[in-house]
Amino acid sequence: MMLGVKTSGTAVACSHFLSPRAFPPTAVTLRHLNPYCSYRSIKMSAEQIVEHVVLFKAKPDADPSKLAAMVNNLNSLTSLNQVVHLSSGPLIRDRSSSFSFTHLLHSRYNSKSDLADYSAHPDHVSVVKQYVLPMVDDIMAVDWVPIEFSGPTGVPPGSAMRLTFLKLKENLGGNEKSQVLSAVGGIKEKFPGIEQLTVGENFSPGRAKGFSIASIAVFKGVDELEALESQTELANEQKEKVKDFLDGVVVVDYAVLPTQSASL
Repeated sequence: MMLGVKTSGTAVACSHFLSPRAFPPTAVTLRHLNPYCSYRSIKMSAEQIVEHVVLFKAKPDADPSKLAAMVNNLNSLTSLNQVVHLSSGPLIRDRSSSFSFTHLLHSRYNSKSDLADYSAHPDHVSVVKQYVLPMVDDIMAVDWVPIEFSGPTGVPPGSAMRLTFLKLKENLGGNEKSQVLSAVGGIKEKFPGIEQLTVGENFSPGRAKGFSIASIAVFKGVDELEALESQTELANEQKEKVKDFLDGVVVVDYAVLPTQSASL
């Protein structure tokens, strides 16, 4: 299992165009989807960044002090040389009906090999075994190389993020997959409050519960994220473009903690 976050430092109405309530989750075969996207061919990033996200579901009887220790020790991994950015903490909310995730780790790397080295590092392995596994009931992890990347590699403390994970219907053709990626990649133009957007295809299918397309929308703060709730009509318009291609959606909101200390 790979975990990570470097700080540079429940069910509610969802105005994000990928609302989990619009796409009831169903089981699909785990599979790796090869990149295919007209949007990809148009907007390739000059700078490669690897995104790594881990979602955790804490045990219902977990000791809050031990959860705080889990988060603090995950955040300590920011000191590892392979890590470009790392942040971990409790979610603002899990907007998905199919899961009940409570915490998140988000990290960035310059290459897939750096991510692999981070995963194998003794400090990472120790934190996972000693602080994470005893405290959680469920884990989901997704890794991707953004189709386009611009802006800072670190997500500033106080920023808010909406993370969306899509499970495609089985046997979709390349054209349909391209439409999904293009729709997700185009939301930054539709929602000006988004300061940074990364979109890509998961390359670690064994840990992703069948979710194969991922995105992170970064906002200046929680207020800017919450402002999406007033854009229902535009959100529904975006949903219509892709809903027939999806078997499930996970959407979570997260705020990068102002400091490394965890308040749980």
